[in-house]
Amino acid sequence: MAVLKKYQNKRIAIYGMGATGYSVARAFKRSNAEIVCWDDSIKVRKNIKKLKYPVNKFWSDKNFYDFIVISPGIDIAKCKIKNFLKKNRKKIITDLDIFFELNKNSTLISITGTNGKSTTCKIIEKILRTANYNVKTVGNIGVPILAQGSKKKRQILILEASSYQLQYSKLFRSRHAAILNISTDHLERHGNIKNYIKAKSKIFFAQTSSDYAYISLNKYTKAIKNIIKNKKIKSKIIIIDPSNYKFILKKINNDYFKNRGNIENLAFAYRIAKNLKVNDKIIIKALNKFKPLKHRQEIVFSKRKILCVNDSKATSFEACFQSLSSYDKIYWILGGLPKYKDNFYFNEVKNKIIKAYIIGKNTSFFKKKIKHYMSYKISYNLKSAIDNIFIDMKRLKLNENVKKTILLSPAAASFDQFKNFETRGNYFKDLITKRFKKIK
Repeated sequence: MAVLKKYQNKRIAIYGMGATGYSVARAFKRSNAEIVCWDDSIKVRKNIKKLKYPVNKFWSDKNFYDFIVISPGIDIAKCKIKNFLKKNRKKIITDLDIFFELNKNSTLISITGTNGKSTTCKIIEKILRTANYNVKTVGNIGVPILAQGSKKKRQILILEASSYQLQYSKLFRSRHAAILNISTDHLERHGNIKNYIKAKSKIFFAQTSSDYAYISLNKYTKAIKNIIKNKKIKSKIIIIDPSNYKFILKKINNDYFKNRGNIENLAFAYRIAKNLKVNDKIIIKALNKFKPLKHRQEIVFSKRKILCVNDSKATSFEACFQSLSSYDKIYWILGGLPKYKDNFYFNEVKNKIIKAYIIGKNTSFFKKKIKHYMSYKISYNLKSAIDNIFIDMKRLKLNENVKKTILLSPAAASFDQFKNFETRGNYFKDLITKRFKKIK
């Protein structure tokens, strides 16, 4: 990785030593910057010392610090040194800013939004690889962006950016920047939807007149436009309306792009690809070969008039709604840790749901949300939910010629019962696989 010449001989404090904090420390070490590290966890601080990084309460140090790098998980308004950070906010930068400093000569494509970020990044990557571009997807989709290793010359970098990363960034600039959609999420961090939209909109703030800003048509578009106008953002604004891209849907043969959410993802990917001079023939070829990411409407089983779908990544109702809209005769598994101020609405999908099965430690919350709209059963865990589904299938004798769907789309985070959404999704897949092996 290139040396950060701008930061040579500067004094830098790194606050928050998770994976991102360590990647920042390693990047600055190569640049001969003087760094100190801090984490509020005693256990983490012991590990920092073992790795021979200096540990110091930088806010108590009388010496001047040129920059403070904050990890995405740090919330200035709630952390222990919030008053110090608020007074020194001008000095705060993020790993996104450092990433930009290292990759100024690359073409950067940045994707943010509430839902569909990873999928859109991968669709763009698939299109550009098919067009023989040297392209790589980095960022929130996997390991920290500063741990990606050395970049190749003339590379296109596709970055998935979260609101946490964008919130305190100052220098980050992207040639192509997109906000896919906005719905109520991460409000426990941002406080309200207005602050959440503002954090997302920072993806446009450093753009110039040669750059492109892509936003979708939804009820929050006006708020984003107002922010763009007030900040006097210079980039070319492109409004994405998925209904304008039906012509490309007619030319591809991939069932994955039949639901509303993935059509929106496709629309953004197509428009960005066209601005990079990719022709329709190559785009169609790429879309036909595209395979969905794991745990995002992932087909686990499809035989005997039964479809089993792993949508464990759906940690909010808005994400879950995309799946409920896409299937019929649904046995719906939901539950876990609900998102703060998440909105549930069923009028468009309630007739698609045969029965719901609530899992997790917050069953009373989900019972309250769904009880007036559908039949349900408290199942507590995934194994019981699947057992109950097959009992109900047999009891209800729904053997008509219409495919039934067993859908794990929890509308909640996984941490009450699982390490992460991947663990939850893999357990669901294992249970389904074992169930149908017994049937054979």
